[in-house]
Amino acid sequence: MEIHKEIDTRGLNCPLPILKAKKALADMASGQLLKVLSTDGGSLRDFQAFAKQTGNELVEQQTQGGEFIHVLRRR
Repeated sequence: MEIHKEIDTRGLNCPLPILKAKKALADMASGQLLKVLSTDGGSLRDFQAFAKQTGNELVEQQTQGGEFIHVLRRR
């Protein structure tokens, strides 16, 4: 999986990870992948809802220790 952009939102709480992801996706081409690193436990649910609302595809979500990794494909 080729990640085109990665943003680090560790230490930020809702809604900042979503807002930063939205801004990053706006600068990307259709089909490109964005990886978001987060420590906000609510981000798992938040990114699922964000993907449904915006039409971007949530390709993958992982939990590693206290960190959450989200991969989105730009619509």
